[in-house]
Amino acid sequence: MSHPFAVTLAVIVRANDRFLMVEEWQQGRVMFNQPAGHLEPGETLLDGARRELLEETGLTLPLEQAVAIYQYEAPDNGKHFVRFTFCAEVPAPLATHPQDPDGDIIRCHWLTLAEIEALGDQLRSPLIMASFRDYLAGQRFPLSALKAY
Repeated sequence: MSHPFAVTLAVIVRANDRFLMVEEWQQGRVMFNQPAGHLEPGETLLDGARRELLEETGLTLPLEQAVAIYQYEAPDNGKHFVRFTFCAEVPAPLATHPQDPDGDIIRCHWLTLAEIEALGDQLRSPLIMASFRDYLAGQRFPLSALKAY
């Protein structure tokens, strides 16, 4: 039995006590997510994560480490996702200029963890808070563990 699945890439960007979040239109409503999106054919995981970060925020940042790999089945449609989450840190919040070709991005925000938690059901996925918890717990693995052939 085969299952349709999607590979998604997300980037946690931290500036002191604030995290970069993207406000976007999804499924007819305003949602919040980390800079994230789908891996495209021919891309490596790192190239895809860098592209999504650039498209959704206008930022080009070095990805420092990977936080975790998550497997998730969406309860509304049963679609399976494999999400690779990466991280980067900057000394202070940076100006953002989304370049989203799909036109879904409304704006970017630098929010505290409490502000993100308060968004509740406006968060696009439970993987957002899971990845923040893992990131803040110090969970990391080196980018060299990712191989592309």
